Amino acid sequence: MTAFRALALQVATHAVNGAADPRGEILRAVERVAGRLAGARAWYGPELRLVVLPEYVLTGFPMGESVAEWLAKAALAPDGAEYALLGEVAAGHSVFLAGNAYESDPHFPGLYFQASFILGPDGGVVLRYRRLHSMFSPTPYDVWDEYLDIYGIEAVFPVAVTEIGNLACVASEEILYPELARVLALRGAEVFCHSTSEIAAPGLTQKAVARRARAVENLAYVVSANSGGLDGLPIPRDSTNGGSELIDYEGRALAQAASGESIVASAELDLAALRRARRRPGMSNLPARVKTALWAQEYARHPVEQPNGLAETAPDRSWFARRQREIIDRLYGPADPTP
Repeated sequence: MTAFRALALQVATHAVNGAADPRGEILRAVERVAGRLAGARAWYGPELRLVVLPEYVLTGFPMGESVAEWLAKAALAPDGAEYALLGEVAAGHSVFLAGNAYESDPHFPGLYFQASFILGPDGGVVLRYRRLHSMFSPTPYDVWDEYLDIYGIEAVFPVAVTEIGNLACVASEEILYPELARVLALRGAEVFCHSTSEIAAPGLTQKAVARRARAVENLAYVVSANSGGLDGLPIPRDSTNGGSELIDYEGRALAQAASGESIVASAELDLAALRRARRRPGMSNLPARVKTALWAQEYARHPVEQPNGLAETAPDRSWFARRQREIIDRLYGPADPTP
């Protein structure tokens, strides 16, 4: 298949933070997603093959909860009922369904990871990516040696080779980190599924700029789904609302949604055209001109965030904040005590 329709399905998120029955709320969120996707599939027809959901669409995000509290309240088991139900939704509509959720791991019982996933038309998981950059949540890099021993590097940077092309996931603010998208592109990714929950504005936001940059830098499509509102938290619901979009490999917006729940952010992705562009020599073929060995050597000279920080540490919010402060001091020197 060299062309298909993709959709950034913009749906509202109902936070489970204060819910009396958070697990029940998660199952109700799956039902809402199923209903919205059924409507989208009926609207667009069988050409719709890829649907991307917003970030943490089933739960919202931790807001003051400890790692242990959020693990118990909102983290899905990798083989749990929620994934099985979402798989049934994907299979029922013959689509690849990409999304994002907080996830437990039996190998790391005291932690959760934020995971992006893609479920295939057969209902099975074709890709699971654990977010590597997060301000206040654990990541595989925090338990790096043990994580690699268990899963290997291929699971850290997964790319799914599918009938609709080579798919990869980028979570939320990770679109701001060019290294991640570049590594995935070097591994063959043609479409970045970007589940996000972010501010939307009439002008270009930081993430909107980054989506265009990642597309151009890597000659790749970006399908970015944002929340259609965030309910259940003491912040205005429209703080994360709208702007879902599809960006082509030349940085052009193919479709964009306004605010609210919406199926407007949908367009055809032409893989044949993308592949021709990747094989065409010239100044615009940036992936073919990357000096990977040069940057690997230079990066190695600058120790910024180091691995294994949680290998022997119980995580809490203060630990994450303290780590960043120490890194800033190491990069730029201690802060001047005078105002």
